[in-house]
Amino acid sequence: MVRINGKRFKVNIMSAVASRGALWFTVFTGRFTANVLCAFLDRPAVQAGRKVHVIANRHPVHCCKAVKQWLADNADHIQLHLMSGYSPELNPDELLNADLKRHVSAARATSAEDLARETRRAAAPAPHRLRVLQGPRTFAT
Repeated sequence: MVRINGKRFKVNIMSAVASRGALWFTVFTGRFTANVLCAFLDRPAVQAGRKVHVIANRHPVHCCKAVKQWLADNADHIQLHLMSGYSPELNPDELLNADLKRHVSAARATSAEDLARETRRAAAPAPHRLRVLQGPRTFAT
């Protein structure tokens, strides 16, 4: 018999995938706010060593005044491009999310901290992750 307590745990992950497979991510338990997004965008902007172009969905946080102001203040380092309304097939982060859900659900976390730790471990760059993030390639002839 397997005992379960019925409690659900939730963590959020935000990630950025470069065209060559570099991955930046953060796992957090709070709400997704402008401060969370701006703190996250600081990392690739500084670490990339050149101007970063971020393609994002149209989540309300991506379009809020605080983020627009932060982007204006950091225009030399980062630029945000918004995708069309709902287009997960264009977003390589969706491939990462699907891969993480497969690996993390098997871990059977017993607390939010366990879930966050397992999510960080599963999202850590690995050789197979590059193939997952690049997804299937279709070439026009």
